[in-house]
Amino acid sequence: MTDKSIEQLRALLATYADRKTSSQPVSKTGAGQAERKRQACADCLRNVVRPVLDRFMTELKNAGHQASTRDNTDREDAYPSVALSFTPPTGLASALIFKYDPRRGILVQRDVKASPTKTRVVTATGDRLGTIGVDAVSPSWVATKTLTFVEEVLKAN
Repeated sequence: MTDKSIEQLRALLATYADRKTSSQPVSKTGAGQAERKRQACADCLRNVVRPVLDRFMTELKNAGHQASTRDNTDREDAYPSVALSFTPPTGLASALIFKYDPRRGILVQRDVKASPTKTRVVTATGDRLGTIGVDAVSPSWVATKTLTFVEEVLKAN
């Protein structure tokens, strides 16, 4: 680097430092409100959605299927979500995911995979089953979405 480049760099850095010290601090109220909404959704997923999915998982296992739930409500690096994975004895693992969408509330998404032993070729479908506001989530709504998912998986397999 030449002396001229060094001088230009120092001037840029000094201007930047002056601008940062004279600027007003950024308000964090928007970030705090967004974090409160995210936390409220995580609580709803943990306290309303997860127990319903756990009951479905137990019933599916008792009927001879593989099933499990995943709870990602405590992760700081991702939006909160809760999922049910369901695998019929002759099929592939399908998943139903309830996750936080900052613009819409709770988004329900499913990924239904057909059995590889089926004679017809069916591609996996990943689609949305709906969205709902966090404060409107109820166990009956979760059960309805989960029943629809289980029915689609059983039809595909």
